[in-house]
Amino acid sequence: MHVPGGGRRAATDDPSPGDDAPDGAGAGVRDAPLGDDERRELLDVAARAGGLGTFRWDLGTRTLRWDPGLLETFGLDARTFAGTMAALEARIDPQDLPHLRHTLRAAVATCGTYQAEFRVHRPDGATRWLVVRGRAVAGADGGADHVVGVTSDTTALRVGEERVQQILEDMTVGYCWLDPDWRFGYVNAEAERIFGVHRGRLLGRVLWELFPDVVGTPFEREYRQVARTGAPAVFDAWYPAPLEAWFEVRAVPERGGVAAYFTDVTERRRALELAEQARSRSEIVAAVAGALVEILDPVAALEAVLPHLVPAVADFAIASVLDEGHGTWQQRLHDVAALHADPAMQPVLDEYRATRVAALTSTSLVAQALAGGRRVLATGVPLAGEVVTEGPAQDALTRLAPHARVVVPLRGRGHVRGLLTLGRGTARGAFTGAELRALREVMAQIGLALDNAHLHAARRDLAEELQRSLLTELPEPDHLELAARYLPAATAAQIGGDWYDAFLVRDGSTSLVIGDVTGHDLRAAVSMAQIRNLLRGGAHAVVQPPAAVLSALDWAMHDLAVGAMSTAVLARIERPADLAAHGLRLLRWANAGHLPPLLLHPDGTAELLRRPPDMLLGLRAHTERRDHALVLRPGATVLLYTDGLVERRGERLSAGLERLRAHVEGLAGLPLQELCDRLVDELAAGSEDDVAILAVRAHPEDRPRPREAGPEVLPDDLAARADLVLGDGTTPD
Repeated sequence: MHVPGGGRRAATDDPSPGDDAPDGAGAGVRDAPLGDDERRELLDVAARAGGLGTFRWDLGTRTLRWDPGLLETFGLDARTFAGTMAALEARIDPQDLPHLRHTLRAAVATCGTYQAEFRVHRPDGATRWLVVRGRAVAGADGGADHVVGVTSDTTALRVGEERVQQILEDMTVGYCWLDPDWRFGYVNAEAERIFGVHRGRLLGRVLWELFPDVVGTPFEREYRQVARTGAPAVFDAWYPAPLEAWFEVRAVPERGGVAAYFTDVTERRRALELAEQARSRSEIVAAVAGALVEILDPVAALEAVLPHLVPAVADFAIASVLDEGHGTWQQRLHDVAALHADPAMQPVLDEYRATRVAALTSTSLVAQALAGGRRVLATGVPLAGEVVTEGPAQDALTRLAPHARVVVPLRGRGHVRGLLTLGRGTARGAFTGAELRALREVMAQIGLALDNAHLHAARRDLAEELQRSLLTELPEPDHLELAARYLPAATAAQIGGDWYDAFLVRDGSTSLVIGDVTGHDLRAAVSMAQIRNLLRGGAHAVVQPPAAVLSALDWAMHDLAVGAMSTAVLARIERPADLAAHGLRLLRWANAGHLPPLLLHPDGTAELLRRPPDMLLGLRAHTERRDHALVLRPGATVLLYTDGLVERRGERLSAGLERLRAHVEGLAGLPLQELCDRLVDELAAGSEDDVAILAVRAHPEDRPRPREAGPEVLPDDLAARADLVLGDGTTPD
């Protein structure tokens, strides 16, 4: 192949040494290795014979050098070629030029390779197809210095491909030509095979006379439309006897008549129908699964499912749940949702749902489905008294007029949790096998969702009962008023580990605790119970400041393998003699990774007691913890709370804390109980987490004890009784 810029010798300059030599001598010369010039010449001849050409485009000088093979392809010679890219582009088809430019620019920008195909218009009027491949070569500075490439003439290949494509079409597609009088003028071999009739019996005969059953079908309509308008038509149609098959047809005007190209697509149509049925079934199953993914309430789950079944599968549907217990099925069955495709018929369906269960007969599909635990279906409008007894239910059923009915049990893990009753009118006919298969998959999804809902409800009830059983009655220390609130999460998916506690200690101080065990399940509730009891017992056994009590709790949780972590604030309200003499109290607290307590001052201002918190409980067996303290003045209120009161999705925690502080400040003048109620109503409604609140208000001690402050048994009396405990553990009468 010629190298741009290199010399080339003509064939006449270097005759073969063996041309005039004897056989022996000539053989020796022909076996000799070719020289560089000879090899270059042979490559050049081969390249030109193969329609190849090479070029080099210098990006610095913008000059373009071609070899003779490429010049010949373009119909140029060295005298008529200007040697510029503009001269090259002048011969390229304008439709192909933008793509070629884009390809070259991309190669130059990246010093990469390129490939493109384009048409060349020669001066003699001929058009050639060329494929160019090459590379942008980098210079010393790393950028593209020049572009080299090789072209190949693919004109003959393109013509050959078109011929092969036409031959394949002729072999695989039926073709016939009908003259202006609708007589067969030509029938190819594939059409002859499809018709099942020798072409000799078809040629010259009228289409409508040979195949009278085709009259009035899309074939006649489309063929006559093509003959009348001259516009091609493409359509699928069923060809009646004797073919009885689906065909894809392209009809075009030709020589005054109509030419038809047709292919038997019966198998494809069947496959498409099956695929469409499978797709529709999968869409229903996926839609039902998506609707049930986060719904744990049985009734809500059934209400969410019905729109995916009506009108896709049935004209109306009724969803029922079956309670557990030992009563009859009519006592335990409840129709909880119903949907009709026709809004005008929805009131009729609602009336039927309200009266149906009590009126169902022992021969009804519902009774049969519950007795056998399997799907039951029937076709035909039911007779009076067959499904329900005479009365309002029968009247409503008569107006609904279901032609096809199916009742499907909703089975969970071994239990029937409910039923779905589907009905459709005469226009839709009976349920098909494909529809029943889809229903089977859908019902399995719904049954499992109902079963999960029942299990979750049972677990949640157990957890909530455990939680509430541990939220003990608050003590009533002298001149201290305590209030607490607990609100489960709004979402049924959450079972929290929030807890609070308040109790009197032997030294007469009042302990306040609030915490949140990690996790939202039954295990979290059980762990909460363990931690709460350990803390209560430890605080009584070890009369120490809060930090020491929490440190001891760390050891206990480790040694007893509680296996959970929890945030907590342990606070004590103490009455040191020096403060008590002035009617003051001391608030001392330790914080294990919990939210800061909130202090409502007597003047109505609210303050978050932000102090550096210590690590969560249960992270390590031993943690050094710190106490914090401040003087509690008469009229002050301390609020402990869990994160459900302040956290909101997508919001910074600091914003929630500030909202709480400002809200408490706005409610400063309210009694304590009303203050807590307002916080729950206005900040905790719709919370995605449990909410626990524990509040204490210090009433002045120099006034009569308020009624809401507590009992006749005062903390001093409790401490005095504790001092009388004898060494053997007995207490005097």
